[in-house]
Amino acid sequence: MSDETGTPDTSAGSTGGTAQDDSAVQGSGPRPEPLRFFGTSWVDHDNGYAARRAGAAVGSLVAAVVSCLVLRFAFDGVRIAGTGSFVTVLIVAMFAICSALAFRNTWEGFGKRHDPQRQASLRGLLAIGFVGSLLAYFFRSFTEAPGEKLHREEYERAREAHARRATRRTGNPSKKKRPR
Repeated sequence: MSDETGTPDTSAGSTGGTAQDDSAVQGSGPRPEPLRFFGTSWVDHDNGYAARRAGAAVGSLVAAVVSCLVLRFAFDGVRIAGTGSFVTVLIVAMFAICSALAFRNTWEGFGKRHDPQRQASLRGLLAIGFVGSLLAYFFRSFTEAPGEKLHREEYERAREAHARRATRRTGNPSKKKRPR
């Protein structure tokens, strides 16, 4: 990695650079933000993008089904405990309402960034309604990678802004002809 003089080894296989060095090598401009399970394959729909989308759809559906089975066992435990019909109805209503709210919140999150304070206040509700979030991922995977639309819009805006900044000034300003 380094020789006896303490200088870093720059041979093949050693990156030794910073993020700025890497961006200078790969070109200037904004970089796409990676999506969970997709990385940056959503930009050009390459590197197994279709398989990843299918995997995300199947995985979220399987997770939702398994979660419903676990909830069914919990519901059976409450029923066996003999708590009464009121508590049973309350539990079913709580999971149904929280799942619907979690679905809506997750679905909206695919199109716009959420307020972090609001998300923090909804954390408990979203945890109870996790089945709704899993179903939102499942349905969104049919049309795009979950969150791709939002990330693509932000990436395109950043590219356009970078292009405007890069083309604003060209040449050496000291050689500019001044009107007399």
